[in-house]
Amino acid sequence: MLLAFLIVTITIGFVALAWSADRFVDGSSALARHLGVSSLMIGLTVVGIGTSLPEMLVSTIAALEGTPGIALGNALGSNIANVGLILGTTALVSPLIINAGILRREFPLLMIVVVATGVLLFDGALSRVDGLLLLAGMIGVLAWMAWQSRHGESADALISREIETAIPEAMPLRRAILWTAAGLVILIVSSRILVWAAVALASQLGISDLVIGLTIVAVGTSLPELAAGIASVRRGESELAVGNIMGSNVFNLLAVLGIAGAIAPFSFDMNDLARDYGIMTGFMLAIAVMGFLVGQRGRLSRWKGGLLIIAYCSYQGLLFFSQS
Repeated sequence: MLLAFLIVTITIGFVALAWSADRFVDGSSALARHLGVSSLMIGLTVVGIGTSLPEMLVSTIAALEGTPGIALGNALGSNIANVGLILGTTALVSPLIINAGILRREFPLLMIVVVATGVLLFDGALSRVDGLLLLAGMIGVLAWMAWQSRHGESADALISREIETAIPEAMPLRRAILWTAAGLVILIVSSRILVWAAVALASQLGISDLVIGLTIVAVGTSLPELAAGIASVRRGESELAVGNIMGSNVFNLLAVLGIAGAIAPFSFDMNDLARDYGIMTGFMLAIAVMGFLVGQRGRLSRWKGGLLIIAYCSYQGLLFFSQS
């Protein structure tokens, strides 16, 4: 009975988290417009961070409440889910175009962030200094993206188009304030409920907080990326789906871990980190390998999407097998 209650609670928490994140992004974007903020800055900050808001709040609350496994597992697991599950599922819906400009520009940045994060985590702890360094890196990435959008070559027009496409429509000031406030409150409450239910479920199932963070919590907080990816292919802009995933993965490492570490530093088991960090890195590399070294260049076909999903399901099986 308790198990069913926890599963229902987690499901409700995910729905409330996704809904409130959308409302917060819509409201705060409109509020920023009323305050005279440029579309570029709205897209880079409010909208860009928006899809990672669930991960940010869940990881921060988990760290504050002494469950660092969920905090770390959510960040790494969301990146793995973004490529294996989200990108794979999106490719099954419609084959994806991998723009060469994305791989030349954003893929090296993603791998630099992956390596830098690994260096900071190598001592088995995420200190407050580590968190602040990650947040400084996030500010640097946003500044770089802003420069690319304003001064980049024609190939970099993808960033500008992605930003313009993501910005919500304008709304009256009163409604903007309402949605911003309500969205933030519900985000915090739903994140708190989700972390509580996830910890209780881990206890009931006899598995670690880290595994819950890498599996159930990671998949649930990655749902906004799935919605964004499917929306992109339905608009005929499948190349944006790959850019969204890469951007989200950068945010997850720099902002999600950065905020959690800066607010509530934590330590973790290095053996678990080596496994999950290594698998996450492998999934990141799979984007380039499948996009340009296997089959049609610059294309993520349905069969490649299927392989990504199979790899992701195998990873999930490995996690639960390691707990038995």
